[in-house]
Amino acid sequence: MHNSVQTTIMSSSQQTTATSQDIENSIDSRAETDIVPPIEAGAHLDDDDRRRVFDFMLQTREFDLAMLRLYRQGRAFGGVYSQMGNEATAVATAYALQEQDVLFPMHRDIGAHFVRGQSLHALMLNHLARKGSMMRGTDGTGHYADPDKRIYGNISHLGAMIPVAAGFLMASRLKGEDCVAMTYIGDGGSQIGDFHEAMNLAAVQNLPLIVIIENNQYAYSTPNSESFACERLSDRALGYGCHGVTVDGTNPEAVYDACFEAIRNARGGGGPALIETVSMRMRGHAEHDDFSYVPREVIEYWGRRDPVDRYEKLVLERKIMTADEIAARRKEISSQMNAVIDEVVELPFPDAEEGFKNIFMD
Repeated sequence: MHNSVQTTIMSSSQQTTATSQDIENSIDSRAETDIVPPIEAGAHLDDDDRRRVFDFMLQTREFDLAMLRLYRQGRAFGGVYSQMGNEATAVATAYALQEQDVLFPMHRDIGAHFVRGQSLHALMLNHLARKGSMMRGTDGTGHYADPDKRIYGNISHLGAMIPVAAGFLMASRLKGEDCVAMTYIGDGGSQIGDFHEAMNLAAVQNLPLIVIIENNQYAYSTPNSESFACERLSDRALGYGCHGVTVDGTNPEAVYDACFEAIRNARGGGGPALIETVSMRMRGHAEHDDFSYVPREVIEYWGRRDPVDRYEKLVLERKIMTADEIAARRKEISSQMNAVIDEVVELPFPDAEEGFKNIFMD
């Protein structure tokens, strides 16, 4: 077992976060008197960073709202997977990476794409399946790779990219590169074999792999109580012999600090890390899912913990931005979003022959 092995539970003031059972008990017993703790400044972000993190979160929320509108209008293609409730996790995790590091995101991590410098135009071109997109118009989600930005996108078989991320790091080591890889999986996806095999390989090989478990309470319609019996998913780190921590996934300060420490440890030779971020998927698995299986009390509980609203309070409290500046920035982002959508929807779809490329060998 590596010297760096530890499992830590960090939450908001101390950066601890509740387990799923704690949350269920809280919802049952305190629905009318629930007090949401304020987000406190963490150890590693300065106010310039906070402004940027908040801005990326605003962009992520507006992108999400735009995609929901396009879906209802019949102009979005493929599944539309809401980011709502995951903005703090997607943005703050990626923000902790360095330029030479690599990102293997999942379908609720659009904020991470923005952090890595992906353009709104490129993302919308891909999501609306237009000719010339990174997927050549053959796909309408985030299934793309952009090596120039060190982004290697997810595929529909969730968990399958974790071994790829581990393999990337083994190749990177042979090249003598200074590189950390970050990838993501959900609470449900963390039960599959690819996850376990890749974590074990990463620990044995002492690879600088950071795996974010986005615990958003449901694997499609299956609640956590029917998916796993452990108290915290990060507890599994002990079995692999690596660092593990659970944090409040609606608190970007807590998420960033946990990632900062794990990345520093991994880059210094301390091996991989499991970081469990606890939040809530605030819409269905995708927009075709009516979300009716989630109790109203659960939605209300997490609605009071909206990550964008919570972080806005800290931004205002620290005088990083004024209310008027935030309102103006929201309006600016919305205008930029609408302008890009207006441009992209006028572009052509790919030729039918494009669907046969890169499938069969010549």
